[in-house]
Amino acid sequence: MGARVRVRRVYDPPEPGADGVRVLVDRLWPRGLAKAVAAVDEWPKAVTPSGELRKWFHGGGGPAQEFRARYEAELAEPEAAAELERLRALAEAGPVTLLTAVRDPASSHAAVLADLLSG
Repeated sequence: MGARVRVRRVYDPPEPGADGVRVLVDRLWPRGLAKAVAAVDEWPKAVTPSGELRKWFHGGGGPAQEFRARYEAELAEPEAAAELERLRALAEAGPVTLLTAVRDPASSHAAVLADLLSG
């Protein structure tokens, strides 16, 4: 059947029939959001961009393609790669929703992660 991965903002209300396993993919907990309201099932920090990469990108560090290349390099590290494989298995078993606090999830690290999990 293939992996079913989607990306949503963590601030959007949960969709119990569609979300499946809700995975927060931000390194920091979202501001002003209670853990009970977020309904996060997992928070694997190993697959989040490093603080250094996040600051570089959000500080105007460079083009999205370079960010993606650097992020994929981080995800190739052993701990991140193992976590990525575990998430891929989860996505093969049922829907997975990657949650992020960024305003535009479609052009964020979460979209890169979704591509990797789906492909």
